[in-house]
Amino acid sequence: MTAELLTRPRTAPASPEVWTAPGFRLLLTMTGLGFAGFGILLPTAPLWAAQGGAGAAGVGTVNAVLMLVTVMTQTVVPAALRRIGWRTTLVVGLGLLGAPALLHPLSNDLTVVLALSAVRGVGFGVLTVCGAAAVAQLVAPASRGRAVGAYGLAIAAPQLALVPLSPWLAEHVGFTPVLLAAACPLAAIVPAARLGRLLDRAAADPVPHAQPAWGARGIPRPLVSAIVVLMVITTAGGALITFTPQFGIDPTTSLVSLLALTGAAAVSRWCFGAPADRYGVRPFLAPLLLLATVALGVIAWAIGDPDAPRGLLVPAAMALVGVSYGGLQNLTLVAAFAAVPERHSNQASAAWNIGFDTGTGIGSLAVGIIAAGGSFGPSVAATAVLCLLAVPVALTARGRASRHQ
Repeated sequence: MTAELLTRPRTAPASPEVWTAPGFRLLLTMTGLGFAGFGILLPTAPLWAAQGGAGAAGVGTVNAVLMLVTVMTQTVVPAALRRIGWRTTLVVGLGLLGAPALLHPLSNDLTVVLALSAVRGVGFGVLTVCGAAAVAQLVAPASRGRAVGAYGLAIAAPQLALVPLSPWLAEHVGFTPVLLAAACPLAAIVPAARLGRLLDRAAADPVPHAQPAWGARGIPRPLVSAIVVLMVITTAGGALITFTPQFGIDPTTSLVSLLALTGAAAVSRWCFGAPADRYGVRPFLAPLLLLATVALGVIAWAIGDPDAPRGLLVPAAMALVGVSYGGLQNLTLVAAFAAVPERHSNQASAAWNIGFDTGTGIGSLAVGIIAAGGSFGPSVAATAVLCLLAVPVALTARGRASRHQ
């Protein structure tokens, strides 16, 4: 694999090898079920804590704890894959992601919700690193942009409906059935075991994996740039997903806005796959950050001004944030794999996922803290400024072409 994907056009073959790659459909099935459970609880668990009397800062800690434990877990997943194998790691991870949902209806006390979020974080850390790393294991580099797009669609499609609908259903139908539905990652254990067995059989030459992930020069600069861009956009996305139901807009506008965000993100993750294979990621990073900056600014103004036409502005701006949110997820993962030798794809996956979930956790925690002292308008405006400040980093995310052995 080369770093040239960051710097010059690449021409992708038109073959359907992404869909026919052995194990790839198992990966998509496992990913869809795992992220369905995650998507249900991402907005609902904080709302459940709010029902128990938690304030804005406490509500913000729910997903912050989830992401903190997720990031801590992601740092050790590559070692777990080497020591106990793909199958065991995946089965345990999905069990830890799904089982806590069965206990959520027992209490909405903040302490209980946080404890269950921490357990889910372990499982989510396993799923995210293994899922992204499996893309690199199953699909050839020349088709990786499209593979990442398909993988991203498997992540985003269940969240397209579940993230906006789950809090609405919880409030109109009841929290218990929604919370129990989040145990669906348990159904992913069977395809995960089959995928893990396939990847364990395919694992070869353990010696390179025993070497340090990054050479004497440290983490590759293109990888650092990609992770910074990812953290910035996921800070904004995490804040919107966590707090949109509490923006002071009517429930219908909140539902439509979250649908717009998740729907645009799903389509964007898919659509940027082929262009990434053909042109590389460089032409798209800065424009998408600027798009998010403008859209977040509109959201901040709309929710802060009671006279603003929120019913039109907030959903439209959320859709534009979704385009940036989904597109940058695809592009930065492609860039992460391109920045390292093939044998270090597991570590690149871990680094990318750590950046993703750190950003999501920061967005949830920081926006909650800022909002606790005032309103959500300034909090969202802060994420817009953050996106603008990251544009120079995106412009340098190109690296010098070199061939990894």
